Amino acid sequence: MFAGIGGICIGFKQASAELVWANELDRYACATYRHNLGSDFLIEGDIRQVHLDAIPTFDILTAGFPCQSFSVMGNQQGFADPRGTMYYEILRVIDKVKPEIVFLENVKNLVQHDNGRTFITIYNTLAERGYGVKYSVQGAHTHANIPQYRDRIFIAAFLDHEKLENFSFPDEVPLTRKINDTISRNATADEKFYYRPPNRYYEALNARMTDENAIYRIDDSGVAKRAWEICPTLKANMGTYHDRVPLIRDAYGIRKLTPEDCLALQGFPKWYNFTDIPQKERYKQLGNTVCVPVVMRIARRILYIMK
Repeated sequence: MFAGIGGICIGFKQASAELVWANELDRYACATYRHNLGSDFLIEGDIRQVHLDAIPTFDILTAGFPCQSFSVMGNQQGFADPRGTMYYEILRVIDKVKPEIVFLENVKNLVQHDNGRTFITIYNTLAERGYGVKYSVQGAHTHANIPQYRDRIFIAAFLDHEKLENFSFPDEVPLTRKINDTISRNATADEKFYYRPPNRYYEALNARMTDENAIYRIDDSGVAKRAWEICPTLKANMGTYHDRVPLIRDAYGIRKLTPEDCLALQGFPKWYNFTDIPQKERYKQLGNTVCVPVVMRIARRILYIMK
């Protein structure tokens, strides 16, 4: 559910799970999903309009349900936000299918939101349905050797409590990869990604971006003074505000990360690419997706326990 461009699906597929059903509302995300993962099982449309009889039986339900209402970057309205109420659509599908395992992903702030009451609601509604729950905050740079600050909460709920007891989330791994190990500064990008005069930010960027191993960004106050050794969190607003895409200095000038750079920083496989959709939609999708190797490591443990 809320499949986006298929980050969670790919993580589970890499762990040898079979995909049998997926749902996504955004038409551009569906186009990207179909382009890479096929169209046989993807249902495009509002989950509230999907009839339960059209949903097949499966063992694991995964859902990266909308996180904007819980994020520290948003208004934090939680279940008062229509996007927050999408969690109850997950419960509707659980009640119909009764999957053995439920796997959920959301922003790290979900645990603290509304003084913990939001997370307690999620925990209790799963427990009421017989599920035992474990959760962990896992980051791209702490659990996947990907140089991006991207901490997310992952929830694994098992109907079989013995399997739950035998399940544990992956431990941290050392971060050995740097920005330049992930993206190339030696190959020229399309000119549209470069900052040149008379761009209003060019002079400040040119003065501050002196480290060719670091990554930079523009924030609410203008050009940030801080240089990042690890990519700051890729956000969905990259698609709304084009200057919010992180920046690097390469051999040809100052430029934004390309969508392909962002795919690498989310750990997507090299075969994954975009179909003909607007650039802003590509950036939006990349800010809304997950770090694939983080999901894959958890999925491997889930499937091992199931077997």
